[in-house]
Amino acid sequence: MLIKEFRVINNCTESEYQIGQLYATAMASKEQTGGGEGVEVLKNEPYEKENGEKGQYTYKIFRLASRVPSFVRALAPAGALDLYEEAWNAYPYCKTVLKNGYMKDNFSIVYETLHVDKSRGELDNALKISDADKKKRDVIIIDVAKDKVDPKEYKPQEDPKLVHSIKTGRGPLTDPNWQQTCEPVMTCYKLVYIEFKWFGLQGKVESFLASTIHKLFIKFHKQLFCWMDQWYGMTIPDIRELEEQIKRDLDEQRNAGTPIAVPTPDSASIAASSIKSNKEGKGK
Repeated sequence: MLIKEFRVINNCTESEYQIGQLYATAMASKEQTGGGEGVEVLKNEPYEKENGEKGQYTYKIFRLASRVPSFVRALAPAGALDLYEEAWNAYPYCKTVLKNGYMKDNFSIVYETLHVDKSRGELDNALKISDADKKKRDVIIIDVAKDKVDPKEYKPQEDPKLVHSIKTGRGPLTDPNWQQTCEPVMTCYKLVYIEFKWFGLQGKVESFLASTIHKLFIKFHKQLFCWMDQWYGMTIPDIRELEEQIKRDLDEQRNAGTPIAVPTPDSASIAASSIKSNKEGKGK
């Protein structure tokens, strides 16, 4: 098992991040969907546990066989590479569990995230893990301005060093020390447990998964910052409407022949604006 703790410092408040995270998650789902593959949202509903914890529960299936390493695809039967994700979002704490029906208890990725306002990544044990896990933990600080994405996925409109938010006045993030000087600021402490029990492949696949997750976190948080003018000012009800709209789009697109790309900020803005316009129209 690998234990990674990613610390992502963001130029926003904790409450702003909640909206930005949900918006970017909904939009980014489109990038993975099409040609029979992609994200299928089965449940997206409020939950309450016996201990009083309340939040939003989601259950998704990720059908992304073409993105799995060829040496794994060669060994696994058809359909065995689907991932099942359960998430409990009790913001500012969230937990996500990814499993695979074929491998059952031999494969899991567990995320625990704590979002901390006015933090610059300095907390040593934000999620209060055991001393034994701390010894195994590898801490990685993500810099959304400096860290690079795959050249094939690079877009200037998703580069925080180039993007300026008109609504907030934030960015571009050109100061090498922006993580220590920006205001407002918050940090996502993301603890990830990765386990893949398959004789002869465990180390290789766990390392591949850790690298993939690292890259996904970099790309996601770059997008979150650069799409700020699209999500800034939205409310949770706005987000829930957007999620429903995108769920319908995903169901249709998953059965289409080709994937669709994540919208540019302009087209993303149209999607968000249409929801606001519809609400305003109903109120008249």
